[in-house]
Amino acid sequence: MRQILLKKGTIYTGNTAAPQIEPCMILVKTAFSCISAGTEMSSVQSSEIPIMKRILNKPELVHRGLKMIKERGLRETIDAVKGKYDVGTPLGYSASGVVIESGTPFFQKGDPVACMGVSYANHAEYLAVPVNLAAKLPDAVSFEEGATAALGCIAMQGIRRADVRLGEFVVIIGMGILGQLASRFAVSSGATVIVTDIDARRLVIAGKYGVSYAISTSDDVVTQVKNITGGHGADSVIITVATSSHEIISQAFQMCRRRGHVVLVGVAGMNLRREDMYQKELDFSIATSYGPGRYDSTYEEDGVDYPYGYVRFTEKRNLESYLRLLSEKRISIGDIIEAVYPAEEADKAYQALKAEENRPLIVLLKYNELETNEPERIIVVKKDNSVPKGVIRVALCGAGGFAKGMHLPNLKKMQDKYSLYAVQSRTGSNAQTVAVQYGAQYSTTDYRQILSDPNVDMVMICTRHDSHASMAIEALKADKVVFVEKPMAITMEEISEVITAIKDSGVPFLVGFNRRFSKYAQIIKKQIINRKNPLVVSYRMNAGYIPPENWIQGSAGGGRIIGEGCHILDLFNFFAESRSISISVTQISPKTDHVLRTDNAVITVKYEDGSVCTLLYTGLGHKDYGKECCEVFCDGMVYVIDDYKKLLINGSSIPALKTKTPEKGQFEELEVFYDSIRNGDGYPIPLWQLEQVTRLSIMGQE
Repeated sequence: MRQILLKKGTIYTGNTAAPQIEPCMILVKTAFSCISAGTEMSSVQSSEIPIMKRILNKPELVHRGLKMIKERGLRETIDAVKGKYDVGTPLGYSASGVVIESGTPFFQKGDPVACMGVSYANHAEYLAVPVNLAAKLPDAVSFEEGATAALGCIAMQGIRRADVRLGEFVVIIGMGILGQLASRFAVSSGATVIVTDIDARRLVIAGKYGVSYAISTSDDVVTQVKNITGGHGADSVIITVATSSHEIISQAFQMCRRRGHVVLVGVAGMNLRREDMYQKELDFSIATSYGPGRYDSTYEEDGVDYPYGYVRFTEKRNLESYLRLLSEKRISIGDIIEAVYPAEEADKAYQALKAEENRPLIVLLKYNELETNEPERIIVVKKDNSVPKGVIRVALCGAGGFAKGMHLPNLKKMQDKYSLYAVQSRTGSNAQTVAVQYGAQYSTTDYRQILSDPNVDMVMICTRHDSHASMAIEALKADKVVFVEKPMAITMEEISEVITAIKDSGVPFLVGFNRRFSKYAQIIKKQIINRKNPLVVSYRMNAGYIPPENWIQGSAGGGRIIGEGCHILDLFNFFAESRSISISVTQISPKTDHVLRTDNAVITVKYEDGSVCTLLYTGLGHKDYGKECCEVFCDGMVYVIDDYKKLLINGSSIPALKTKTPEKGQFEELEVFYDSIRNGDGYPIPLWQLEQVTRLSIMGQE
């Protein structure tokens, strides 16, 4: 499918695989998409700035970069940053079209819809959109009007935050798209609306739609507003401009009456002055995008709605309200849809929005007729699919941050062992970007394509945790070598199913429990292999805080002990080489809801050989303190791994080990797996240990 992408200030049309839908999503054949003149043009301008200048302009990025250099080294940091900024970025977040596939009973094939959402309603021929970010188009609403869905909701949420009431004075600063829409909502609400802008043409447009006063910002706006309101000031001021100036908000405060309300919908400098607010006891608030539900993954991704009686207007209900107002002709927007370009001429559309004069307000991109052709879900990057003899052809499934930052660079370093053959991801642009960057043969959004491809030797599964077991089982049945990132499974039932599939297939299999493969763990193992007595192991993981609403804490992640603590429980298995006979879990009793008991626990495992291993896992610590420390006590010796950068040995003449950056074994695990596939049994971690650690992880999470 065609998709509009941005790279280094250039707008271009890429050919990417159509997205796949998941439960609670719909697949939409796009009719029109709407360009956001504010947000998107800001992204275009930002992408023109060289990488280093962009980083230096943001202190938080400098701090993050220095931390990354400390943890991963200069070369890897440069590669990661360059890789991120060299790829094409999808644009757009507001569109309309027809449902061609539905994963929810709320929509049927053939339904005309409006949809919105960054990373969902992009400028592309096909869109995979969650149920709570889409609404059916009423018969009286055109696809052109429906394509403005997101912008309508943003403006509507600004009005709701201002609590505009019948007969009030409302000032709207900025008559771009959001300002024009907000002014029309305010007029419909029965308010006396005052608008300001530097562009006389936009003031004229607003004036034709019922605003009472249109004032140029070149005039003394504050004085005029006070005169209009009898010296009292406006009841509310809504800011819809995008500027770095601090004066806009100061001016808005000056326009307000006592105990008035200022709402920021756009972007403005936030150097607030107390004297502007204090004497009038003003309220200042920010409108968050489309409304309640925004940035809540449970609402947006999982389709869990908020109770109607308690949250009257969510982002979806804002969308439905907007479409209803259009349908009932209580507002109209035909006059501000000022330009429509074919999608293949997107570069011209963005160029028009760069114009100094007569810049169009709403600009739409029009796609091909709503044909019913099957969406294309595989894009060939290069036709030569030959690899040297003995090299394993890998399909990466799930191209997220960890895969991009760790596994892909490691695979590139091992081109004599592995070749990235295909990339599969939910979104075609992400899969395509990675495939091009790392020289894969093709990109796809269809996991079935990977499984049916005889040229794929191994699948590397790096998706969210809840899909690991099912994807691994499917790959094993397809006779593919499997490398699956941890965890192997997140339920007891899944464990049995995966182990059965491995035994039935006899296919090589590895879970990404990398710490046992680190040089630090390997040295200790060599020293304790012939031990006389049981081990005592103490492991502290200062894991850092992750909020309860993060995906890893929910059903998709399974929790942090399952998702991360499993690494350490596997390391215990590696050191002890013994069957576990008991596990005890002691968790804190939090006093506040934002701290989870499961994130803060002491887990002790007793083994048949008498060894006792204890994991202290906590999210309560400070980020500047070391993350991981392992102490192994055995036969009069003490071995200490300090953040996988230092190994101290007490009681032996064996020299200590030290590295500049943490080396946790991600590279080594792939080396060992290759050797095991070619020369061993294909199971670098014995199956009984994979099963044992996964069961221990689930019990440790409960």
